[in-house]
Amino acid sequence: MPGLSESQFLKFPFSVGADGPKTSSRLEHVREQIEQVLFTSPKERVFRPEFGVGVRRLVFEPNNAALRNTTLTRLNASLTEALHGEVDPRTLEIEVSNEDEKLIIHISYVLAAINRQESHAFALGSSGEQ
Repeated sequence: MPGLSESQFLKFPFSVGADGPKTSSRLEHVREQIEQVLFTSPKERVFRPEFGVGVRRLVFEPNNAALRNTTLTRLNASLTEALHGEVDPRTLEIEVSNEDEKLIIHISYVLAAINRQESHAFALGSSGEQ
């Protein structure tokens, strides 16, 4: 039986190769979960309309403190729920900034099961590309 850090999870987006469904490691899986939350728009999932933040639409919003605070609150709540059991919620840190016409989201956390610090940056331009 593999250890916690060696477990395999279905890859997102789901795809099938010659050997069957493609898989991800625990570290990749958590990053893929974060991507799902960031890039899924609210109401996009029929049975979970509250799921997702929809950061693509934020690129065109005005850069002000109110939007930043609302975005941080929504991101924190959505990621805490989506990563429940995987990430220690007390260690979840989110920073949102705009640089060179890009929305930059920095997310760092500690994986609860293996006590490993991880950090990711997601950049989204006005063309909607990541």
